[in-house]
Amino acid sequence: QVQLVESGGGLVQAGGSLRLSCAASGRTFSSYVMGWFRQAPGKEREFVSAIRWSGGSTYYADSVKGRFTISRDNAKNTVYLQMNSLKPEDTAVYYCAAKNVHTIMVATTSYDYWGQGTQVTVSS
Repeated sequence: QVQLVESGGGLVQAGGSLRLSCAASGRTFSSYVMGWFRQAPGKEREFVSAIRWSGGSTYYADSVKGRFTISRDNAKNTVYLQMNSLKPEDTAVYYCAAKNVHTIMVATTSYDYWGQGTQVTVSS
């Protein structure tokens, strides 16, 4: 059973930084794509970033490109999202997701496994 557990959310002022973590267990994730999504109140869940576990290729939404960095630690089976220069519009619940696929996917419906989410609040 795949389990994804996010952590690292919190309250931060605009311009600040946070690092989210997603601890993955239950499978060997070498063939997986790991994604980060977010959902703000009253809005649909949206793609933020993704990484191929094997090879480490990455992809970002335009809204976070240059500010966020996704990475993974193979030894810890953990994926990270380093968020810098945070803006109030980054406020949302952030979710980690996993899909056993080689191609990076951006659609919410493409991912099979989800974490419980972690709240990120950016004050102005």
